[in-house]
Amino acid sequence: MGSKIYVGGLPYSTTEQQLSDLFAAHGAVTSARIITDKFTGQSRGFGFVEMSADSEAQAAITALNGTQLGGRTLTVNEARPQEPRTGGGGGGRGGFGGGRR
Repeated sequence: MGSKIYVGGLPYSTTEQQLSDLFAAHGAVTSARIITDKFTGQSRGFGFVEMSADSEAQAAITALNGTQLGGRTLTVNEARPQEPRTGGGGGGRGGFGGGRR
């Protein structure tokens, strides 16, 4: 089945390969992804790792949560499902129109 892990507090210079290597010491890594800003392409300081076995994922969480990487403290825990996003934008048309006489 596999487990998805949230990794926060990453140094902005961390690569996906470095993230994968960090977790590979605890089991088979299926994927490692660093989240980037969609406009600048710069890391946002967090990412996700998928591991093939739940037991390996749990071992990695236990071993890596609270450790240091590049002078920053990592937050490592099981990823929660993404919250559904609301539409946003658009809004009402207040101030327009009015009665025509």
